[in-house]
Amino acid sequence: MNEFELVAEARTDVGKGASRRLRRDGKLPGIVYGTGKEASMITLQHNAVMHNLEHEAFYSHILSLKIGSETESVVLKDLQRHPYKRSLLHIDLLRVDANETLTMRIPLHYINEDKCDGVKNDGGVVSHLMTDIDIVCLPRDLPEFIEVDMLEVKLNDTLHLSDLKLPEGVDIHSLLHGGDAAQPVASVHAPKIVVEEEETTAVEGEEGEVADGDDEEGSKDSES
Repeated sequence: MNEFELVAEARTDVGKGASRRLRRDGKLPGIVYGTGKEASMITLQHNAVMHNLEHEAFYSHILSLKIGSETESVVLKDLQRHPYKRSLLHIDLLRVDANETLTMRIPLHYINEDKCDGVKNDGGVVSHLMTDIDIVCLPRDLPEFIEVDMLEVKLNDTLHLSDLKLPEGVDIHSLLHGGDAAQPVASVHAPKIVVEEEETTAVEGEEGEVADGDDEEGSKDSES
């Protein structure tokens, strides 16, 4: 399991102007809230956060947030990115309570695609219809990802939400709220075969040339 620590400073200077000044100084404004405590405005080092974002686990992991001498457990809840630059504008962190469930979006990791029955034996192609799902669990049960095993999936078969094997203590958020357990997650289908159309344009061009030749001959005959 990866461990991530974020070092932040409390800030009192808020507003758009203050945030712009922080970003110019290489800092990232943010907020931490949750567990019944008052929301706190914070500042982090921009490049340190960007470095952590290179790790997929950072998005779905319990993080340690250190503010001064205090450390609390948080999860990444939201990121505001610059519309076209490779930079961040704001970060939202949610405090977690060990005894309270949380809802997190977790990536799906597809395994055994090359050994998949429908691929290996029938030349099928795997389609990922989902890349992540929202789950509900206690912080101690939070997985970094959910595995989707494609090994025994046959040609023209589909895996559904109800087919996912979840770790103990983990539930799918949508299914707890009346969602469709038959919602497709991945499928194996025959590859599409592109049939090249006959080059009718070339044939039409030749016919046009013949027609033009006939016209020329016709005009010559009429002249004679």
